[in-house]
Amino acid sequence: MSRLVGRLADLGYAAGWKLVPKLPRKLTSSAFSFGADLAARRGGPGVRQLRGNLARVVPQAGEAELDDLTRRALRSYARYWHEAFVLPTLSPAQVLEHVDLSGTEYLDAALAEGNGAVLALPHSGNWDVAGVWLVSHSGSFITVVERLEPESLYRRFVEFRESLGFDVVPADGSVSFRALLRGLRDNRVVCLVGDRDLSKSGLPVTFFGEEARFPAGPARLAASTGAALLPVGVWFTESGWSVRIHPRIRVNARDEIHPATQALADVFAGDIAAHPTDWHMLQKFWVSDLAGYASAAG
Repeated sequence: MSRLVGRLADLGYAAGWKLVPKLPRKLTSSAFSFGADLAARRGGPGVRQLRGNLARVVPQAGEAELDDLTRRALRSYARYWHEAFVLPTLSPAQVLEHVDLSGTEYLDAALAEGNGAVLALPHSGNWDVAGVWLVSHSGSFITVVERLEPESLYRRFVEFRESLGFDVVPADGSVSFRALLRGLRDNRVVCLVGDRDLSKSGLPVTFFGEEARFPAGPARLAASTGAALLPVGVWFTESGWSVRIHPRIRVNARDEIHPATQALADVFAGDIAAHPTDWHMLQKFWVSDLAGYASAAG
């Protein structure tokens, strides 16, 4: 069954990248929004988890407000996928004219030091658009793509991001880590999604008042190379995207990796609290929701 599901997913994404750019933009945008609203009404497991996650981010929200936040978050997530299917057909200029960016000076200062930069982002807004801007500003950067099944689906996502100018390496543990180290030592930029830990070996952090686990990779890379660790926030605007590069988080030794990861979580929390419906977290996230994780306090 899992093989069939993977094959159907592959066919679905293939159809999206082939068909969506050929149809009128208003029509496809409305269709994706309709699908998001339908999902909100059906309230499947992912939608219920999203609602539970938003309840932590906006703890003062009542039931009606949570329903509205969930619907808007699903529309934001649908917008991400709609844009993902269209992005490869747009020129960089068409994308960049709608990007509102701040904090470029922090990235420029990091690269001037010659040790590279690690940009860490949450699953928020459209991180692929942030990558398009980065390619135009600093050239191709290195990022990691999760190994998906079937292989054809994984290759499809690699080809999508390579079409945008990204240098993609597979998430294969020590192999990918060494590739990222080499890039940083060549004064390149590494971009990593830094909020969701897929390894079950992440570091415990306090996130919106509860324990969560964040991947250690971004801070570990910075500590190993002297690269600057720069948190990045991304969210949607009415007609485009906002990208904020935050000041550097200092991490110079192994014993600073954990505090730096907590600092990263704190920056992410500030941006997510300001733009909660653009955080696309439909999975279990906090330790109290996850099976197989032991609390740091346990």
